[in-house]
Amino acid sequence: MIDSKQLAVLTRELADSKKADNIVIMDVRGLSNVTDFFVVASGTSHPHLRAILDEITEKLDLLHGLRPRAVDGQLPSSWVVLDYGEVIVHLMLEETRKKYDLESLWSDAPRVRPSRRKRIDIMSRS
Repeated sequence: MIDSKQLAVLTRELADSKKADNIVIMDVRGLSNVTDFFVVASGTSHPHLRAILDEITEKLDLLHGLRPRAVDGQLPSSWVVLDYGEVIVHLMLEETRKKYDLESLWSDAPRVRPSRRKRIDIMSRS
């Protein structure tokens, strides 16, 4: 079983594998009663957002049997939200991200930094 932090980190890695820009994980435990982590990532175009979205949803389903509880927004929207319960993923075009500035709204949330160590193997089936 994958925990919420591992899920957030895996989501970041999947988004990064499709060249998502400026990927941020915010630890909102204690700040939100809705979720544990926000993952925010930008795409350069609608097709780029689609590629990131597909990579995340397909790999999480394939590797861990996880499907979003809800999806808000449909491409070609400039903002799509994937609700995995303990992790909520925000995929946005850069101009939308600047406009809504979630990082400032959640500035009290600690950021989860990428590890310099070897990646933990959460890409394999559990």
